[in-house]
Amino acid sequence: MSIDRLIESWKEVRAGFIEEVSQIPADQFSFRAAPDTRSVMELLQHVVEAQKCLVGESARPDTNLMRQSFADHIREYAPEVSSIKDKNGLLELMRSSMETTEATIRGAGDELNGSMQRFDGKELSKLDFLNSLLAHEMYHRGQLTVYERLLNIEPAMTQRFRKLFANTESPQVAENAS
Repeated sequence: MSIDRLIESWKEVRAGFIEEVSQIPADQFSFRAAPDTRSVMELLQHVVEAQKCLVGESARPDTNLMRQSFADHIREYAPEVSSIKDKNGLLELMRSSMETTEATIRGAGDELNGSMQRFDGKELSKLDFLNSLLAHEMYHRGQLTVYERLLNIEPAMTQRFRKLFANTESPQVAENAS
């Protein structure tokens, strides 16, 4: 995957994530699906912290995810994220961190042609590693849609498909699409 395609795909994923987050009322950001799970707020903080940390580390010429604990990586690359707790602040952080990510990736240039080791020791190209962050974000976006369902909110993507199928399919097909 090229850097341009990676950034384009990530922006698309992030826009959909932001659309889902926007539907959740601010007073529900402390909602947890179960006692030992992240709240909506913590889930969003985690996504941005991981993004900042893993993009920053990937762009280094001496990339080494094992050089310090993940918590220390977060303190290095994303110390401000945990202090942002309100809906508007988190939405802005999701937008602005994507701009920073794009600048970091583009600024890394040829460095991204190298390889690195993941936390499990497996070696892969830095571009492949960055591509896996899209999967990480989609995983958490899926989690958020479960939270939405538990809060009796129809996910934005489901709404979009419902409208699309309502215009092209029978009512039964549209109903089953969600």
